[in-house]
Amino acid sequence: MKTDKVIAVRNTKTVYRDGDKVVKVFDEHYSKADILNEALNQARVEETGLNIPKLEEVTKVNGKWAIVMDYIKGKTLAQLMEQNPDKIDEYLNLFVDLQMEIHSKKAPLLNKLKDKMNRKISAADLSATIRYDLHTRLEAMPKHNKVCHGDFNPSNVIIAEDGTPYIIDWSHATQGNASADVARTYLLFWLAGEINLAEKYLNLFCLKSDTAKQYVQKWIPIVAASQLVKGKKEEREFLMHWVDVVDYE
Repeated sequence: MKTDKVIAVRNTKTVYRDGDKVVKVFDEHYSKADILNEALNQARVEETGLNIPKLEEVTKVNGKWAIVMDYIKGKTLAQLMEQNPDKIDEYLNLFVDLQMEIHSKKAPLLNKLKDKMNRKISAADLSATIRYDLHTRLEAMPKHNKVCHGDFNPSNVIIAEDGTPYIIDWSHATQGNASADVARTYLLFWLAGEINLAEKYLNLFCLKSDTAKQYVQKWIPIVAASQLVKGKKEEREFLMHWVDVVDYE
């Protein structure tokens, strides 16, 4: 297995290309359970029929755990948006359509979004009062079982050379309420400084899916609290603004 062509480097993993395969190699300190869960997520989502890179194997490369999947030749939607700003509306339409297609699927063996959110709220560096408010809010949310990507942003969509879109990075996938997934995407646009795009995206999703904007907004404090667990100092003040439950009552 060749690991000489680097595609992407993250804090805890490096992604290589090996011919028609992608090899995602995790740092030695990365949780083995999380790696196996990511591979399992990918396999379970594959069974829904969504267009995603096919999982080939879970292995070790130079003593480090790795996931091997098909390489999709093309550009990410984020790259295309940057290169063709005049086509932003067209790309945003495709982006929302793809997310709605994800939400139309069921994968009964995926972890439940509510369970994950409850764990993250409990682990967040927040006062007991705020955590209680967030747990209460989460419990009151309608229980759904739709496939949720969990990190749906334009850099996780690859448009192949023949124009076929592929959705990548299923490490955060769960089953649950689609509006939580939408709130997360909205927040990711904000965190990237794309505030106008965030608003445009939310308006378009709500229009296309016939979802009340207020319903998605009720999820924002919960999703912001779950993001706090990552412990990024530069995000904390910004996220705390969203966590303030009172703003959305």
